[in-house]
Amino acid sequence: MSKALQTSQAVAVIGSGTMGCGIALVAGTAGHRVLLLDAVPEAIQRGLERLRADLSRLVSRGKITAEARDARLALIEPAPNLDSLAPAALIVEAIVEDLDIKGALLSRVEALVAPDAILATNTSSLSITALAARLRRPERVVGMHFFNPAQVLPLVEIVSGHLTDTAVAEMVEATAAAWGKTTVRCRSTPGFIVNRVARPFYGEALRLLMENAADVATLDAVLRDCGGFRMGPFELMDLIGNDVNYAVTKSVYDAMSQDPRYKPSLVQRELVDAGLFGRKSGRGFYDYRDTASRPPAIDAPSGPKPAHVVIEGDLGIATPLAGLAEAAGLAVERRDGAGVVRVDGTTLALSDGRTATQRTHDTGEPTMLFDLALDYTSASRIAIAGPDQHDLAPVAKAAGFFQAIGKAVSVLDDAPGLAVMRTVAMLANEAADALHQQIATTAGIDLAMRMGVNYPVGPLAWADAVGPAHCLRTIDHLAAVYGEDRYRASPLLRRMALSQRQFHS
Repeated sequence: MSKALQTSQAVAVIGSGTMGCGIALVAGTAGHRVLLLDAVPEAIQRGLERLRADLSRLVSRGKITAEARDARLALIEPAPNLDSLAPAALIVEAIVEDLDIKGALLSRVEALVAPDAILATNTSSLSITALAARLRRPERVVGMHFFNPAQVLPLVEIVSGHLTDTAVAEMVEATAAAWGKTTVRCRSTPGFIVNRVARPFYGEALRLLMENAADVATLDAVLRDCGGFRMGPFELMDLIGNDVNYAVTKSVYDAMSQDPRYKPSLVQRELVDAGLFGRKSGRGFYDYRDTASRPPAIDAPSGPKPAHVVIEGDLGIATPLAGLAEAAGLAVERRDGAGVVRVDGTTLALSDGRTATQRTHDTGEPTMLFDLALDYTSASRIAIAGPDQHDLAPVAKAAGFFQAIGKAVSVLDDAPGLAVMRTVAMLANEAADALHQQIATTAGIDLAMRMGVNYPVGPLAWADAVGPAHCLRTIDHLAAVYGEDRYRASPLLRRMALSQRQFHS
């Protein structure tokens, strides 16, 4: 790896909003002199006051000393004008997400700084190639995408445009690493790694809500308590801001020539049109006003404790269910078969993208489906769904089995792929496509998703655990149900499934 910038070299940050100030603090904490510029001079002072307040909270909690706080802030200097940025070896712009505005600004900066200065943009989705093409030295332009808040979140995506000099990208990567950041290199593509691969996490939940598979609180609980995600998709969209999340989705959709994989949701657009942005506006998918209370997830009523459980064949990733049933004192019989659980005459099978109704039709055997879990041993909740019928006994028996092994149960409408399985399969499919297109490496994609959006497992590692073949079946069955190109399988995922290979091998 190339050498990082020396701390004796100045860094300039343009934009003193939350992101710009965070980047300035990261560089200053590493020992660089930081020149902070904003089109509104008063905004710089407000930004520095926010940083002082944030650091003072760390002082009060004993995380840093008052002297350390003052030393960090002392290295951040308000810049009176563009000319004052001339000494900077690295310039990071963190202004409005507009290609024309960014291009015009960096063109002016380029004329002021040394020929070997590096121009970095903190854009989250705009094309580095298109931005660099507006400058005289496109090889000196690179993406340096921090995540908000920059001083807290570890990941920085280092993004190369078509003409970015490899040595420039390597130096920026080494510099970010010297600043204590986790770096991932990638090629310029709409959304880069994180904002591209993460789209299904929101998109599939929004579609399930639109189809009345379950309410917001229940879907969040399933993705969180069963899937192992730190936050459910709706509470996360409310935290990010529905306006921001919708704009990112639309940006990726438009940049991808309106590929249906990234099509924005009408459900979310309605919220945005109504001004229901989430936490910052007081209402979103949830109501955050003082008078409101958080709705609970809907749990299934208590079902009967199983008298007899048969574990038939290999359950794959759901194998821990057998041990949990035995540990709960249930009468468990093991025998060869189709990889299902039979509970007092009711068949339970892991979702494979079909509806329970479709699977029942295909096999001729009434079947209850259960959802994927990150870890069946530690998961506190399981989602189930049954075929369209009036007999509720199979639902009660399935619920009773999972309740007997210590799980809360959410009964979803008979949605294809349930919640976690379809989400993970689509995340894996998107990650596989990014890998297929050489946007980043297998390790880089998984690292970016774990560090950038705090996923419990990288999507390609998760695909390996579930099995690429099962992920492919899920995608193909979703495609058959919906008849949409949104659910087309990545050629690489199909190849891995057919060759019985894994991504991490």
